[in-house]
Amino acid sequence: MSHRLALILWLAASVFRPPDGAAVETVLRVPRVQRPPRLEDFLAGNAREAEARVTGFRQYEPGDGTPASQETTAYLSYDDRNLYVVFVCKDEPKKTRARLTRREDIDNDDTVVVHLDTFHDHRHAYSFFVNALGVQKDSLWTEGQGGDASFDTVWDSGGRLTNDGFVVWIAIPFKSLRFPRSDAQTWGIALGRSIQRNNEMSNWPYITQRVESYAGQFATLEGLERISPGRNLQFIPYFVGSQARFLDPLSSGGSEFRSETETRPGLDAKLVFRDALALDIALNPDFSQVESDEPQVTVNQRFEVFFPEKRPFFIENAGYFQTPIDLFFSRRIADPQFGTRLTGKVGRWNLGVLAMDDRSQGKSLPYTDPLREERAGVAVARVQREFADQSTVGVFVSSRDFASSSNRVFSLDTRIRLNPNWLLTGQGMRSYSRGLDGAHASGPAYWAELSHTGRHTLYAARYLDYSPDFRADLGFIPRVDVRKMEHYLRYYWKPEKGPVLLFGPDVTTSLNWNRQGQLQDWLVDLSFGADVRGPTGLGCRHVNAYELFQGIGFRRHNTDCGVNTKWLKWLELSPDYGWGTGVNYFPAAGLTPFAVNSNTASMTLTLRPGRRASFSQTYFYTRLTTRTSLAGVSTGAVVLTNHILRSKLNYQFTRAFSLRGIVDYNAVLPNPLLVSLDQACISCRGYVSTKRFTADVLFTYLLHPGTAVYVGYTERHENPIDFALPPTLQPRGGPDVATGRQFFVKISYLFRY
Repeated sequence: MSHRLALILWLAASVFRPPDGAAVETVLRVPRVQRPPRLEDFLAGNAREAEARVTGFRQYEPGDGTPASQETTAYLSYDDRNLYVVFVCKDEPKKTRARLTRREDIDNDDTVVVHLDTFHDHRHAYSFFVNALGVQKDSLWTEGQGGDASFDTVWDSGGRLTNDGFVVWIAIPFKSLRFPRSDAQTWGIALGRSIQRNNEMSNWPYITQRVESYAGQFATLEGLERISPGRNLQFIPYFVGSQARFLDPLSSGGSEFRSETETRPGLDAKLVFRDALALDIALNPDFSQVESDEPQVTVNQRFEVFFPEKRPFFIENAGYFQTPIDLFFSRRIADPQFGTRLTGKVGRWNLGVLAMDDRSQGKSLPYTDPLREERAGVAVARVQREFADQSTVGVFVSSRDFASSSNRVFSLDTRIRLNPNWLLTGQGMRSYSRGLDGAHASGPAYWAELSHTGRHTLYAARYLDYSPDFRADLGFIPRVDVRKMEHYLRYYWKPEKGPVLLFGPDVTTSLNWNRQGQLQDWLVDLSFGADVRGPTGLGCRHVNAYELFQGIGFRRHNTDCGVNTKWLKWLELSPDYGWGTGVNYFPAAGLTPFAVNSNTASMTLTLRPGRRASFSQTYFYTRLTTRTSLAGVSTGAVVLTNHILRSKLNYQFTRAFSLRGIVDYNAVLPNPLLVSLDQACISCRGYVSTKRFTADVLFTYLLHPGTAVYVGYTERHENPIDFALPPTLQPRGGPDVATGRQFFVKISYLFRY
């Protein structure tokens, strides 16, 4: 027995011991200066005040700990207002990838980055990215969630190409950060550089992929003394004016055209308490989004398609409300009139509270409905406590009330870091709902995951359990009444030499039952991928699956192959093609769901003819055909064809001023004998159009986040089929009816104190 016990203890120690090569904590002390450094000082080689000098960047990928392929030196200092970081990057000028583009759009450029963990909790960090021409991108890093690029704040940067590389200057105001009240600050810091053509990202200090935590490997930053974020008051008054004409499907006489003119002033305010908690108040706000959604295939989808949030009020600090299962999907709040939010961190506590109204449900009702003017009341709260090493426990509560109906959700979740590689995450939830008819429903839900992260291997085992009566009206829960087991395993070889950076397989398996023990679906997903210097990636996958739909069991399979290459800095190409079988989920009247052959294709082509301009063309193609003859239609007949095209042009006149034009075309060509288009189209607005053409132009002057001018025009053409007049499923030719036009101006200005 003693030998067995010793063996068990040895195996446990082997599994949970720290990996070889784990980073050792490094301390960097930054000096205070009287005269801030300037970009010109480094370009001309002028003398400067004291500064901390950092070298020895080491690769995070593709090598793990290998010295960076190009020399990088960073210089740090600070004064009463700002932290200064200057990168001097050696490289061949003709190979450097840098464009004068809109803020945030620098993922395809060579960049440098400063990560700051201002609470030194090894869990959260501000990230400030800059390309070689000084264009900015900022985000928030949270362990277990990754980077949140929706975060925006005010900071300064500049960049210049040189004969032997480039120089980037960064000034980060302390009033743009939150940190504890203390005369002497202790922060976490990491500096980084990416080189696109080599698929390379390097860091200082050394950060290894053998450890699951990223922020936990930062260096310690000392020397910041007697600094303050100031009073931290922020006000953004704005004005929105628009004129629109659109087809309204809810009019009492059937669909008819309406015109609408709107002028609205508003105010966004932010007040920061104790340098940690931020109170955001939106008075008469403009919650519309300026940037349009990226195209997606939405026809013949069994479950709801996810579209990410783009409205600034919701995306800022969204991580404070995030749980492993998405219980707060802010796009559920479609048309609010007011909103307030409290977010922040106090010690080891993270807090997020949100309250607002929503007029969308009432407005979606006919004009004669007594609930037409009703609003929904929305409240969300999230509290999270950090403990031990990279571990957390959190509580989430949400409430939505509309007239006599309500939905309440309560959740408890935890994230436990077992060791540098193993992570256990779990969540338990319960909902309580009441319908407009007075009916009550209540049900639990559970989720758990055990995962392992290493340089070569990634493994995850997940369990998901939703009661049939579980409802989260504010969340993104496409399906309930499931008990699902899932396993994912990936192994990549990473050669130390040659053009291939990594290659290997990954496999996903899942089994899903309902609460009555009836098998709903299973899946085996095998894929093989490789990354090549350039950068270029390629991969193929094959899926075998079974699903039960409306009492009918379907076996389906699909094979898909694609390539993504940025080998040339002026060209990006991403072709993909898939073939196999599927299901027609929305058959025509009198038919049951049936199996179909499926062919899909997509292509994204991006041209960057100069440093200021870019043009991208996106195309999605879906074609479903019959596998057998039915309803008088022969084998191989077309069930549905969908073409989606987007052409997008960007031109950057200066770092602040840009022009963007988008043309979208979506054609759904159904066989009315086989498919019911009014059900298959989840994006319809009370009427169905088989062809839709949209064009929009946007001029933007963005001085910095909060201070901006937008001038835009949108026009939509369709061939609407109104099912109330009476219904018909016959296409009406091209998109020759202007169903929507809008011209708008939005002006905002940021005041900070």
